Amino acid sequence: MPDITIACVGRIKEKFYTDAISEYQKRLSRYCKFRITEVKDEATPDAPSPKEAALILEKEGGRLLEKIPEGAYVIALCIEGAQLSSEALAKKIDTLALSGKSRLCFVIGGSLGLSETIKKRADFQLSFSPMTFPHQLMRVILSEQIYRAYTILSGQKYHK
Repeated sequence: MPDITIACVGRIKEKFYTDAISEYQKRLSRYCKFRITEVKDEATPDAPSPKEAALILEKEGGRLLEKIPEGAYVIALCIEGAQLSSEALAKKIDTLALSGKSRLCFVIGGSLGLSETIKKRADFQLSFSPMTFPHQLMRVILSEQIYRAYTILSGQKYHK
């Protein structure tokens, strides 16, 4: 069974986000092992200097690196990544599984994004849009897209 982890910065406080994620975790349980691992976010000033931002990103990045499962294929969510359709993401997940890479780790950064260390560690960089989304919402969107990918692969009618 595929093993998918989302490693992300910070905790979700809003119940509507946690409820949505719980629903997708439940739905995904028939297709894969699915879990979300959180790391502590750094206190970030309203207008951090470039040096402060880099330090925050590196601290969060170090914590994220520790949460990446051994042998995982790492997909970093970042704005400069490739944009894929839902069908293309499903095909990528399927192709990876067929090539023996069934342990995937998606990485979502905090409010400042991802460190260069994480981006360099990634096997693939994925962008959902050139727009910026709250990192808490990205967990919901990513969870839904992973679920959609599995319904596409199994020929279910969820994806229209």
